Amino acid sequence: MDLQKIAGKWQARWLKEKAFKSKEVKKQKYYCLEMFPYPSGKMHMGHVRNYSIGDAYARFLRMQGMSVLYPMGWDAFGLPAENAAIKSGAKPEEYTRKCIEQIKAQFMELGLSYDWDRELTTCDPSYYQWNQWLFIQMLEKGLAYRKKSTVNWCDDCGTVLANEQVESGKCWRCENPVSVKELEQWFLKITDYADELLEDIDNLEDWPNSVKIMQKNWIGKSRGTMVTFKQEQGDDLEVFTTRPDTLFGCTFLVIAPENPLTLELVKGTKIEKEVTEFVAKSVRDKEGKEKEGIFLGKHAINPVTEEKIPIYAANFVLMEYGTGAVMSVPAHDQRDYEFAKKYDIPIKTVIEGKAEGKAYMGEGKLVDSGEFTGMANKEAIKKITQWLEKKGMAKEGTHYKLRDWLVSRQRYWGTPIPIVYCDRCGIVPETKLPVKLPTNVKFTGQGNPLDVDSFKKTSCPKCKGDATRETDTMDTFFDSSWYYLRFCDPGNNKEPFTKADYWMPVDQYIGGIEHAILHLLYARFIFKVFRDMGMVKADEPFKRLLSQGMVTYKG
Repeated sequence: MDLQKIAGKWQARWLKEKAFKSKEVKKQKYYCLEMFPYPSGKMHMGHVRNYSIGDAYARFLRMQGMSVLYPMGWDAFGLPAENAAIKSGAKPEEYTRKCIEQIKAQFMELGLSYDWDRELTTCDPSYYQWNQWLFIQMLEKGLAYRKKSTVNWCDDCGTVLANEQVESGKCWRCENPVSVKELEQWFLKITDYADELLEDIDNLEDWPNSVKIMQKNWIGKSRGTMVTFKQEQGDDLEVFTTRPDTLFGCTFLVIAPENPLTLELVKGTKIEKEVTEFVAKSVRDKEGKEKEGIFLGKHAINPVTEEKIPIYAANFVLMEYGTGAVMSVPAHDQRDYEFAKKYDIPIKTVIEGKAEGKAYMGEGKLVDSGEFTGMANKEAIKKITQWLEKKGMAKEGTHYKLRDWLVSRQRYWGTPIPIVYCDRCGIVPETKLPVKLPTNVKFTGQGNPLDVDSFKKTSCPKCKGDATRETDTMDTFFDSSWYYLRFCDPGNNKEPFTKADYWMPVDQYIGGIEHAILHLLYARFIFKVFRDMGMVKADEPFKRLLSQGMVTYKG
């Protein structure tokens, strides 16, 4: 029996007769979707594992008599295609299309039961024009904005580098030293939805608990106290803490290396170069990695003791936490303790308890804490906060680890951000969409290929005078934040989607556990934006979630 011949016969017939075509009919619908692939090469077993799950389930649902939507598309923008263009001279689109052709042929050979009439590719202008349309809607609603942000910069390559592209303070491509630079970049206000994104996690009953926990931790809501530390010279510093009971033991402040304040504090001083080099090579602290820091030559005043304390930059402080600056109490925080020991900073005990050779992390009565001495430390949290509030030096507050979504990318292979800069009119949205990627660009590995006059020079949509086009492109997570909606009506050239009232939400979503945070969080955010625009009715895009790595077989 020739199984390949038999398979080929029926696969050809399925395709010809559109056996798996989805239709909006009067019977129970079911939307089964896998996370669409990035076409960077041929299929691997991870793909087979993911897509065979969805295929088997979609076939089962059809046999149950349901109206099933089971589509496929391509997450086609991204850095690998641009890197391939630099190395081989192949154009990113040619490279990507070739990869799509290879993977699609393998999908067809597997006999996966997709509705190929709904196929979409995110690098098609017919798709990314709606990225641009949505960006403009968000700009008009105050959900998109531009501000300065600190980035890793390689002078040799003339480009911004992601944290993971910096290896021991050097560029991963050319191995030259990386510096820190401030650039104007575009952000989306996901923080406006932080509370709703957090609260609605508990309504996702058919999501793996581990994924829900990961999202909660990423949003990172915490209640605490915002404490003001005055500087000997300069502006006040605000620090968020959940432990105001330990303020009397604070002997130094620490700032995240990428906090703009770090370089501000040393600007024009003898240590500016040394601090700049430290910031450039600094990486996030990982378990077991030695804490490293540098004194910034400045002091602050502890608001409860009125003592002068040094200000450091250190690799264990996260810009994402609070204000990107923390108060350090080495007697009662192990990380601070190790840092204080290394840099010979005073350690002052303010909670009664024994801990030989390490920080005391337990509860107890306060000692050496002014009028609060003898009070239980838990009780003192509220009391010290109220005391400082009366002095105008603190206030209760809520902070999130979540930061607004930086969507600017200084590269070619992505959706052009549809903005024009005019000396007379300021920041102006493009009116003619799509703003297409030019094809006559060169890939040298030096800078952004779009930063050329042939693309940049344009006219202002308002006054028609000379203007400059934005050369940044969008983060590719933007493409995948709403593609599931486009599948409802991918041929529509007048709207981003329709028929969502019939198909949405996605009943079963399937994909790798590595997408548990960013992709799923961004998709939830953008779906809520569409909801608030009146374009969808549900609150969440994905009813059930199956994450790869959670499927087990017991023989």
